[in-house]
Amino acid sequence: MSLLRALIGAVRSARAAPRETAGLVPDDDVLLDAPDERLAPALVAAALADPEPAAKLLATVREAGEWEDRDRYVTRLAAFAYHRPDWLLHWLAVAPHDPDALLVSAQLSVRRAWESPARAERLRELDPVIAVVTGSAPHDPVPWRLALDHARGAHAGHAVFESLWEQAVRRSPHHYGSHVAALKYLSAQWYGSHRAAFDFAEQAADDAAPDSLVRALPVRAAHDRIRALPRPDRSPGASRLDRAADRALSLSAAFPPGDPWPAEVRNLLAYVLVERERWDEALDEFRRIGPHATSFPWGAPNGAPRGAVREDPLLRFLAVRERVRAESAGSGGLWRPGSGRAGRGGPGGH
Repeated sequence: MSLLRALIGAVRSARAAPRETAGLVPDDDVLLDAPDERLAPALVAAALADPEPAAKLLATVREAGEWEDRDRYVTRLAAFAYHRPDWLLHWLAVAPHDPDALLVSAQLSVRRAWESPARAERLRELDPVIAVVTGSAPHDPVPWRLALDHARGAHAGHAVFESLWEQAVRRSPHHYGSHVAALKYLSAQWYGSHRAAFDFAEQAADDAAPDSLVRALPVRAAHDRIRALPRPDRSPGASRLDRAADRALSLSAAFPPGDPWPAEVRNLLAYVLVERERWDEALDEFRRIGPHATSFPWGAPNGAPRGAVREDPLLRFLAVRERVRAESAGSGGLWRPGSGRAGRGGPGGH
């Protein structure tokens, strides 16, 4: 029996009888990748083929220098356009030189190229597109984050990647998205090693502001190591996994429970805590997550708990959360991660 089937079976059995909720948000109230109060109206309008709210939103965050929100919004809008492109095509038709429309379009093009069997070749064909978006918003790090993702998939050499990285951090020294892009490049799955990834993540976390999401970058390196190595991990480097979790716990505790801002970091931290069998801390983290489940790290194939079959990430989140509740209450015993390796994912690493 796969891990996921065991977990889901435990959830169904538990649902059949009354139980304590342990302070967790009810299953029916949990949402996957829920947009915040600014993005939601833009997505509703886009569904009606109206790009104006999205255009205003991206212009507002660009002018305010809200780079983390801008990066999230660009990514989410491009994901929406992947299935519903009419609003984006209309936007480009009426404003062909709008830097925000061009950036969303470029993000979408990079995603599609990543999905091609001829990934590197398709990405290299997008070189002119990347050049346009990096040149159209001189103070914006988000196009440079996209350039870093593009370069990784196009098999750019170290010198090229370093030059792009310098441009990104010159615009925003602690931009989380750019740091994640660099961490992926340095990972063992790509052009580095687990040690190189941890070294980079820990140094970046040390240098970041106290409330910066970059403080949690080591827990992302921990996730990659966990996905790549068989359990149990008793190697000398395993202590870095727990230190990474401790760093992320400190950051998470600085934000209110249920805050959507650190939601992905909290979901990632919960995953690592579960893999490290730190049940009580994992339960506390699920409480802090509240209703905000995220596709990463629960989405298949790279984010799924090892041995799991391809399933809905929300279902997986709920199954793992219930397992943690049971383990913390002393009634568990089915969490037995299997073995496997994470493959190379797309530009988002999911």
